[in-house]
Formats: sequence, structure tokens, C-alpha cells
Amino acid sequence: MDDLFADQQSTGYQPLAARMRPANLSEYIGQSHLVGEGRPLRRMVETGHCHSFILWGPPGVGKTTFAQLLSHALDAQFIEISAVMSGVKEIRSAVEQAQQLRMMKGGQTVLFVDEVHRFNKSQQDAFLPYIEDGTFLFIGATTENPAFELNSALLSRARVYRLKTPTSEDIKQVLQRALADHEKGLASAELVLSDNDLAILAQAADGDIRRGLNFLEILSDLVEPGTAVSHAHLEDVLGGSVRRYDRGGDVFYDQISAFHKSVRGSSPDGALYWMARMLDGGCDPLYIARRLLAIASEDIGNADPRALQIGLNAWDVFERVGPGEGNRAIAQAAVYMACAPKSNAVYTAFNQAMTDVASQPSYEVPDHLRNAPTALAKSMGHGEEYRYAHNEENAYAAGENYLPESIAHVRYYHPTERGLEKKIADKLAWLSELDSHSLIRRYSKTQ
Repeated sequence: MDDLFADQQSTGYQPLAARMRPANLSEYIGQSHLVGEGRPLRRMVETGHCHSFILWGPPGVGKTTFAQLLSHALDAQFIEISAVMSGVKEIRSAVEQAQQLRMMKGGQTVLFVDEVHRFNKSQQDAFLPYIEDGTFLFIGATTENPAFELNSALLSRARVYRLKTPTSEDIKQVLQRALADHEKGLASAELVLSDNDLAILAQAADGDIRRGLNFLEILSDLVEPGTAVSHAHLEDVLGGSVRRYDRGGDVFYDQISAFHKSVRGSSPDGALYWMARMLDGGCDPLYIARRLLAIASEDIGNADPRALQIGLNAWDVFERVGPGEGNRAIAQAAVYMACAPKSNAVYTAFNQAMTDVASQPSYEVPDHLRNAPTALAKSMGHGEEYRYAHNEENAYAAGENYLPESIAHVRYYHPTERGLEKKIADKLAWLSELDSHSLIRRYSKTQ
């Protein structure tokens, strides 16, 4: 049976992050909601009663490490494949190894599939019969939302556990352990770091434990043993670091969601912060500009129609002057929209109209609203009795109906009492009153 920690005993070079991989749960930092006392993954390790599962979380949070710890606790064969580098051949090989061990020694296998979301549907389906018959305990790791990226058949056979981004304090604790470890860590390097230096490294790791350990290892190569780490050393190590930001992945959608909700929630500070975070991570500024145009119509609407034009103006400025000044123009639009009165009345009305059109019969256009370009159309009554609004008092044909008769009573647009929509609401209420008087007069004439 393979020794899952054999790589840690190798005489060749290993990165610090590999050497410091936890050997037991007591060394496993973070994820207390899953591995704390009485929590599900800790119980799994302690009791050995396991089921297949998916670990979902950003890079460097300990997905692979936990899979190895569980395999070690079960005294199981550990097979790891990556969906980035593997295909059907590697899947078959893993199945054969698990089946041989099971038949010859009755042993158990843990199959760990990293980046499982990168496998296509047929490749994901290939695991299903072996999960069901117990050939191996399946553990998938993904940085993407499993609900969107994994087959429902696989999800029905494997629970999903979400791993959280480690805090800076979590990462700082790992770094301190590495500095004090004489066997696997950097105690022999005699790095002299202040508490503030460690905090800077932990913060720069941006939630990725592996990255934090890599920073520390690079620092140990730059600084002579026993020499205090200087600010210049830290700049050399961290100067080229890039924020964790996956364009098109969960982090991307979480941050744009936070931005949108900040603007909708009238928080200019929140809008500016999340915009800055996205730009710092490499987001295309025009993606933010596009989202602002959506916000202008979805969340502000007729409460302040100027928001749509201001969003377009910001986009135009960016195209004309480039990122420097252009980013500020987009930020100005974001702040304006965050402070603007909010209404989703148009958004709601349009969605309801689309829903009704999709679910109801295709009602005929009323004759008085039909086009009458020919004599035949006119002879059929098209356009007859149509009232030209400009010829009516107040340029309004009071009592006229512009919907199919079957749904003449329906009202989609209900303006709010905020911003310009309050005036629109007053206008529509006045027109509705004119309609009522017109209907009363018509009824009186027929009596």
C-alpha cells in the first residue's frame, strides 16, 4: 500500500508548503466549522465512517491536505489524479488499482480528484458505478460552484462541504509554526521577523496558506541567517504578488455580486471598495461599466432616469481617455447610482409582462389599434374608432384601452414614491381619474 506521506520523506528538494503539510488534524489550521470538535469531517476521521464527498473552496485552503489526512486515518491507499492533466486512461488505472487492492487484501482506496469540475460530463459519469459499489471512497476538489460545474448524478452521490478562506491570523499561525519547526520548517534559517512582518506576509497571502509559505521560503533565501528582515526584503518578496482573483470563477461572481448589492443598497463606500478590489485583481473596468448600466435600469429605473445616461457617459469617457481617468469616471457613476433613489418598478413590470406573454394565449390586436395601410384593411375595421391622442384634451384619450380586451384590466407598471417616479405616479393617478370620469360619462349616455 502506498505511503501517502512518502513524498515528505523524500531526500530530494521539497517546497516548504509541501514539507509543512499537516500530518494530523491537530496541525490542520482553519475550517473549524468542518474539522472542529463534533463537526462532520472530524467525526469522519475519528470514526472511520465515511462517504464520498466534494470539497469546495478557493486555492490553498487545505482540500488536498484533508483528503490525505482522511486516507491516513483510514489506513487506505491514496490515489490522486488531476482533471487538468488526466483523462479516461488515468481514471481506468485508478479503478484497476482500487479493485486489485480490494480483491487481494480487502483494503480501502481513497481516490482524490483535484479540479474535478474540469472533467466533462462523460468523464464525471465514469466514477458513478465505482462510487456506488464501494470500489473507492471518492473525494473531489473544486474551486468552482459544484451546483453549476458538476453533474447532478455525481452530486447526488457525494455531499458537498464548503471550505472557507483562511483568515490572516490563520495564515500567521502557519507561518509561525514553519519558523519554529526544526525538522520540516525554517528554524535553521534563523529568520528574524517581527510580529508586524508576519502580519504583512499573512495579509499578502490573501487567504492562500500555500502562497504564504512560499513567500516565507523566498524570504529565507534572500536573508542571511540571524539577520533581521527589513522592509526592503519584504518589498522584494511581495512586489510582484498578485491578488487572488479568478476572472470568471466564483471569486469573480462573488465580488461583482457584492458590488451590485452595494449600489442597490445605496452604499457608495461598499460600491467603491468592491470596485477597487475587482480592479486590483485585474477585472476589466468595462465589465463594471456594463454592470452599472444594468443597475441603472434594473434597480434605479425611472426613479432617476439620469443614471442610465451617466453610466453611458462613464463608458464613453473610459473609451476616450483610457484606464486612469476612465476608472475615475466609472467610480463617479457607481457613487451616483449608489446615492440615487431606487426603483425596480420597470424591471418588475417588464418581467411580469414577459411571463404573461409566455403563459397566456396570443391575444389578437384590438381592431382600433391595428394598422390600416390598405383599403382592404380599412374595410375590415382596422384602425376604426382609434382616437388620436394629440386631438384630445390634455393630449390624452381618456378611457381608451391599449391592451387586448381579455386583459384590459391588467396593470404592470406600479411606480414607487421615490425620486422622479413619485411625479410619474401622480401623473398616472391623474390619468386614471380621467379614465374613470370618461367611463362614467359613457355609462350615463347609455342609460
